[in-house]
Amino acid sequence: MPLFKNYLTFFILIFRIFLHPLVRINTKNLGNLLFHKTFLPLFFKILHTSSPMATFSKPQLNNSHSSTESSNFETSDNQPMSHDWYSEDTGVYNSRHPRINLPSDPFLDVVSCVFSHKHNGKTALIDAASGVSISYAELQPLVKSMANGLHHHMGVSKGDVVLILLPNSIYYPIVLLGVLYLGAVVSTMNPFSSFSEIKKQTLGCHVTLAFTFPDKADELNSIGIESILVPETAKFDSNQIRFAPFFNLISSDHDLVPRRTVKQDDTAAILYSSGTTGASKGVVLTHRNLISGVELFVRFEASQYAYPPEDNVYLAVVPMFHIYGLTLFTMGILSLGTTIVVMRKFSVDEMVRSIDRYGVTHFPGVPPLVTALSRMGKGSSGKSKTLKSLKQVSCGAAPLSTKTIEEFMQYFPQVDFIQGYGMSESTAVGTRGFNTRDVHNYASAGLLAPNMEAKVVDWVTGLHLPPGKTGELWLRGPAIMKEYLNNVEATSLTIDKEGWLHTGDIVYFDKDGYLHIVDRLKEIIKYKGFQIAPADLEDVLASHPAILDAAVTGARDEEAGEVPVAFVVRKPGFEVNESSIIDFVAKQVAPYKKVRKVMFMNVIPRSAAGKILRRQLKDKLYSRI
Repeated sequence: MPLFKNYLTFFILIFRIFLHPLVRINTKNLGNLLFHKTFLPLFFKILHTSSPMATFSKPQLNNSHSSTESSNFETSDNQPMSHDWYSEDTGVYNSRHPRINLPSDPFLDVVSCVFSHKHNGKTALIDAASGVSISYAELQPLVKSMANGLHHHMGVSKGDVVLILLPNSIYYPIVLLGVLYLGAVVSTMNPFSSFSEIKKQTLGCHVTLAFTFPDKADELNSIGIESILVPETAKFDSNQIRFAPFFNLISSDHDLVPRRTVKQDDTAAILYSSGTTGASKGVVLTHRNLISGVELFVRFEASQYAYPPEDNVYLAVVPMFHIYGLTLFTMGILSLGTTIVVMRKFSVDEMVRSIDRYGVTHFPGVPPLVTALSRMGKGSSGKSKTLKSLKQVSCGAAPLSTKTIEEFMQYFPQVDFIQGYGMSESTAVGTRGFNTRDVHNYASAGLLAPNMEAKVVDWVTGLHLPPGKTGELWLRGPAIMKEYLNNVEATSLTIDKEGWLHTGDIVYFDKDGYLHIVDRLKEIIKYKGFQIAPADLEDVLASHPAILDAAVTGARDEEAGEVPVAFVVRKPGFEVNESSIIDFVAKQVAPYKKVRKVMFMNVIPRSAAGKILRRQLKDKLYSRI
């Protein structure tokens, strides 16, 4: 009888797990679940508690009067939550916003989409340093001139890949849109990239022509890539020989653009990203993806506010080579008739002068820029007469600490502050904050964009999770990339057969549908909003003659978000110190990728399959702080 009782209890508990409202069983994975190492802990947890997954609270802000303040909530077994934006059966989160009808014409390119939107905008682009501007009346003819010049003078045709290796400039959107209008493919890159990085990317995506500045021309020529020099300042002498080819391109007859057939499904851009794991990969984006970025991110957000877009002035500090800046400043905002003030390089003083001089109303930034604003506000103790024109500051590309948000809202209470979430792989489309008079949800990354779907998935069991429970974020929708360039394996690991992009980010949705970023599964390091793939730095370290083995991970940093830290095993009989390793890496990578600290070890922890156990490295790192 006791034995029967134990068996009966066992099967009752098994039955209870399968009927639990937070557990969804796929019969194909049933065996995997029963024999998974986490099954017994889950079994006993359900035996003693009503909820098998942990619940995370949203950081609370003292000055936030939000309807989502009580987000540390439990889902009752007897009273399951009911949301029209979340399905308990499928685990799919839908946007709370109405769907948007995207252009249906299969032969529409993103440039034609941008210029199809009518507006009353006057000034399109202003160079912050000189005040030189380009009007909306001039913009489209310049783009068509660029396309015509590229085809007739440089021999660029549909499908050719053109590299843009430039800092922010009022000419950047003209070059990019000209390439895309022709049906060619654009690939962007950080202008501070090292020669080895440039060589790897240009060879990887078969670049035929590059736009760059004088300092990089020789490097490109050495690998057989012809380059067009773009003036570093908006004011330049068109008679200067070195800039003559660029001037000839933008002076071409804009009425002689060749006949072209560009489809929404054609490749438009190849942007390099470390993705969810591993080395940098080429993110292939189509015209459909870019149109989705324009419509679902930029234009939709503008439609949420009462003031006319033509009255707004945006400050472009975020790099245009980054998916965030590219979607905003080279395409989306130009479809609204809004003015963009372009800063070539960042400095706090120049940023403040530009905001005041041009009456900047909107400042999209990344955490270091928001931190810089907060420090300035703190220094003036709210008595400064500067920055009075600002209406909104938005933050993306990396998580922002609660402390930074609190400080910003303390010094700029009149400014609307929002955060957003997106990836290169999602064309910067994901979630976006939206505050109302009654709801100020500053700490979240916002609501799902229209037409986008999400899942939150337990990364161990594969089970989907309801609001309030943390798991890996999956995204699906028209903005999701086509593929990783020439990398079928990485593509299949990132986008499953049902079209879900596995982001590698650990998140939860609160009871009102706002997304909160908790952590990351992926290995990438976010330094001031820039992505650094540890594998790229590990390849450089492995080439050092005195290093036997090496691994790289990120260490928390209040100002930068994260900084790269190298863990190094010396070869027997070799002597090498921290500073020499830091210098060795710095000579071969872009400045933002530099290793900031080196720790020497006897062995790099690895799994049986040889995978670096980065969590152990992080534990060792923080145990020494």
